[in-house]
Amino acid sequence: MTKDYSNIIGHEKIISYFQNAAAADKVSHAYILNGPDKSGKMLLAESFAAALQCEKGEATACGECRSCRQAEGKNQPDIIYVTHEKPNTLSVEDIRRQLNDDIVLKPYGSRYKVYIIDEAEKMNVQAQNALLKTIEEPPAYAVILLLTDNADGFLPTILSRCVRLDLQAVPDAKIRRFLMENKQVPSYQADICAAFAQGNVGKAVRLASSEQFNEIKNSAMQLLKRVNEIDLYEMSQAVKQISEYKLEVNDYLDLMLIWYRDVLLFKATADVNRLVFRDEVYSIKKAASHSSYNGIEQVIKALEKAKKRLQANVNFELVMELLLYTMKEN
Repeated sequence: MTKDYSNIIGHEKIISYFQNAAAADKVSHAYILNGPDKSGKMLLAESFAAALQCEKGEATACGECRSCRQAEGKNQPDIIYVTHEKPNTLSVEDIRRQLNDDIVLKPYGSRYKVYIIDEAEKMNVQAQNALLKTIEEPPAYAVILLLTDNADGFLPTILSRCVRLDLQAVPDAKIRRFLMENKQVPSYQADICAAFAQGNVGKAVRLASSEQFNEIKNSAMQLLKRVNEIDLYEMSQAVKQISEYKLEVNDYLDLMLIWYRDVLLFKATADVNRLVFRDEVYSIKKAASHSSYNGIEQVIKALEKAKKRLQANVNFELVMELLLYTMKEN
């Protein structure tokens, strides 16, 4: 895939910023691209790097010159990917060996040397301090791109010396159109994936091609349709059913959240076209007629509370039982 901005869905402000910086020859030495996993940080970084190294010297990579072809194959010698020796840590040795010791060498044949550091939040304090020394006095040709999902975890001295660019959520309509046109995803499934991904294109693409996600969705739908009718014995069976998807329990709970928001929306507006789960409209109408506004809102709060409790490592079965009781009562 050509490393240019045309392959990126959304993030127009960041793309425009990069293009203007390149066109005006006002490229900074260090950038932070901050956003969730799979939100497009690497695509943006690679497209910017390719544009900076493009032999035609335009604001966007041409995709045809030798440098662009090398960038596409990830073997452009002046675009360096800083890697981790250990999966959960980016150590001071990683930064010194791959960046600090290398950056003093001039580019092989390009105007810049671009360093892309993915998962930069994994830098420990020593690694950040080692990087800081380079950022404070970088060579004129150096550009460092820090990709992270938690920019606030960086040292204030790092933050003050970098241009911070926060990735914004991509509108559902754009994600939906991309899934339908580029991934041949049916409209009803594109709606669910777009709503569920919450503005994250990469997550939407992953969900659209995931058989496991469809299993989770079907399991959650079955439970939601009969939650008001289950007795105490069935409650424990329902908890057991959810536990089969324990590793993806956040996906499971997010599907439930979307369902209840649909129920609330239908109760307030009776507008079928605005529902995410339009293919479940009969069940949503039934749930809306049997629930009060306050009851639906209580369930939504309970779902959000369950997610926080699980993140805090509260007992899984207990959290699920409390949640199901709240759903049954409301």
